[in-house]
Amino acid sequence: MEISLIRHGKSKYTEQAQITCKDFKKWVEQYDSHGVFEENVYPANTLEKISQANIVITSDLKRSIESAQILNKNVKTISLPLFRETELPDPDINFWGIKLTSNVWAVLFRCLWLSGYARRCESVSNAKIQRAKKASLLLTEYAQKHKSVALVGHGFFNLLIAKELQKMGWQGKRKSDSKHWHCTTYSM
Repeated sequence: MEISLIRHGKSKYTEQAQITCKDFKKWVEQYDSHGVFEENVYPANTLEKISQANIVITSDLKRSIESAQILNKNVKTISLPLFRETELPDPDINFWGIKLTSNVWAVLFRCLWLSGYARRCESVSNAKIQRAKKASLLLTEYAQKHKSVALVGHGFFNLLIAKELQKMGWQGKRKSDSKHWHCTTYSM
């Protein structure tokens, strides 16, 4: 049995203007609603694993669904919100109107989230203990039934799933590959 975790492609939403922290929420909505860029070449391992998978799962976000279709034009997927990326907090304060790029806000909010701040979003403990565990159990069920599963998901949540799979005895890289289009496979 094997489970392959694949990160979606690079989003078509590339706006990098300086924005306030309040504008960041709108930026995330735009990022989530856009598809992904097609590439000239994809990692051979990723193409192999998605073509050999007996079942392909995605999150319900456009960039995940579209990435699976790009990697395998004939693939039929099961799309579930369970596999969405972990959210970032949405603070009430505006940080004095400071403007930064979306990448800087994302790093700052991810650090806040990892330290326990989770205003208007799922907490880090819920993402790790509940959702990632539930996701890894579901992937294991699919692997038991179908032997080979590919998940086209998201960088950070794939990392959490990988940790849970390893706790369950799945063998593979200690840390899943979080580069766009890359794949890490775990076997039992």
